[in-house]
Amino acid sequence: MTPTSVGMRCPECSRQRTKVHTARSISRSSDPVVTYTLIAVCVIAYLAESSSGGALTGSGAAGTVLLKGGLDGPAISMGHQYYRLLTSGFLHLNFEHILFNMIFLFFIGRILEPAIGRVNFAAVYLTSLFAGSFGALLFQPDSLTVGASGACFGMLGALMVVAHDRRIPIWSSGLGITLVINIVFSLTFAGISIGGHIGGFIAGLICGALVVELGERRGMRAAALAGCALVAVLSVVGAIAVAGGTGLTPNGLTL
Repeated sequence: MTPTSVGMRCPECSRQRTKVHTARSISRSSDPVVTYTLIAVCVIAYLAESSSGGALTGSGAAGTVLLKGGLDGPAISMGHQYYRLLTSGFLHLNFEHILFNMIFLFFIGRILEPAIGRVNFAAVYLTSLFAGSFGALLFQPDSLTVGASGACFGMLGALMVVAHDRRIPIWSSGLGITLVINIVFSLTFAGISIGGHIGGFIAGLICGALVVELGERRGMRAAALAGCALVAVLSVVGAIAVAGGTGLTPNGLTL
């Protein structure tokens, strides 16, 4: 046996060298690149909205970009503008709307993305976005809906699953109270798409469970991503099925 700084080791083990990761290398590998990219896309989209007629601090007057890219059931059912299921998640009604969602995305994304990896995080986000679109159309098919809140609620749901799996207390960590505050906020203020929030949150829970159970515990990363893709496809199919509602034109704006 050979004496070392960590105790007695056999000659073969004492000759082994463990690769050292510095704080700098770890921080580089865990940078939330996808989170920052999503924020940049939302900001660019909002600037495009503003240039098309919306004011940066205005009351939410719908500009050309918002009207052509927002979630609109009649436009999807009769105009076959299915791209709205995606683009609506990157558009926002006013400055306060995008500010709140981007703060939410920034703090949750910086925790969740390094925890599950960039590819998994992107899959959770996009799946939650499509599920949020489905939920919004299911509850209010004839309203023009925009905002990243459905995807943000999905991230919160996935983070709660990951935290539970890693034995991080939901309530003492602040995740539980964050969820409660957002639920109360959604139910209290008019003009908020409750269906979008619920749809995104449920999808986040499902995707989080897939990433944890299949991707991490069983090493079936491809299967986890395939499961997320299936949830996204079902959300798109469901959204198209319920699009249109009872009206021919949107009767209001929801967030």
